[in-house]
Amino acid sequence: MTNDRNFDDLAKRFKRNVYGGLKGDIRQAVIKRDFEEFIPGILSVPAPRQRVLDAGGGQGQMALPLAQAGHEVTLCDISGEMLQLARERFELAGMKQAITIRQSSIQTLADDVVKENAAPYDLVMCHAVLEWVAAPEVLLQSLMQLLQPGGFVSLTFYNVNSLIYKNLLRTNFKKIQRREFTGYRGSLTPTNPLQPEQVYEWLQALPLQTLCRSGIRVFHDYIFNQEDREREPGALLALELEMSRREPYRSLGRYIHVLAQKREA
Repeated sequence: MTNDRNFDDLAKRFKRNVYGGLKGDIRQAVIKRDFEEFIPGILSVPAPRQRVLDAGGGQGQMALPLAQAGHEVTLCDISGEMLQLARERFELAGMKQAITIRQSSIQTLADDVVKENAAPYDLVMCHAVLEWVAAPEVLLQSLMQLLQPGGFVSLTFYNVNSLIYKNLLRTNFKKIQRREFTGYRGSLTPTNPLQPEQVYEWLQALPLQTLCRSGIRVFHDYIFNQEDREREPGALLALELEMSRREPYRSLGRYIHVLAQKREA
């Protein structure tokens, strides 16, 4: 798709600023908690073997624990730099042979699965991708082509409401009044921050049953003092998990995680 964002120029910054440290720990903890609750045994070692796709999976943060649980994991991404970081992650963990890496867009992979009449996946993860593509609704439809009936889709997306609220707290009123929510070139703010209600409408139109919705970083990013933010990481992580499905905190999450299951044909 035209204008989909390639992260070759930002791969190392993403590794350091988004996926590293406490931010990354919160993200992983919320997703793992949701998996363990609604897909029992998925992260057990060893788990019943399933075919897993990390679509737009970048550095493979969630792909690795699933591979370690014994699943057949494929990771696709359009960024060669991101994929190199994924290879390094798997090599460091001694899991180099446990993953198939494809440099491909999600849409191209979906087309290939249909053309080749290949078996679809039991679990498709698409984390922090929708907000960077030109046609997010079309991408969701592509995910359905990759997912078998009864299979699960794990979706995270950047919540524009969190961006608005953070700017309100910082008194960046002109940014709000001008509706300037798109990140500039070189920024880690996505090109297309998403309204959750819009995403939920798109999902409702697909053959999916939503199992849960969780906020990721529902208050972490609003603690502006860095020292305060890092003072009690264990307590912060526990409270992030506790508040992640409670309103109004869930709707303030920097990201929203949706776990859904494809209806049987």
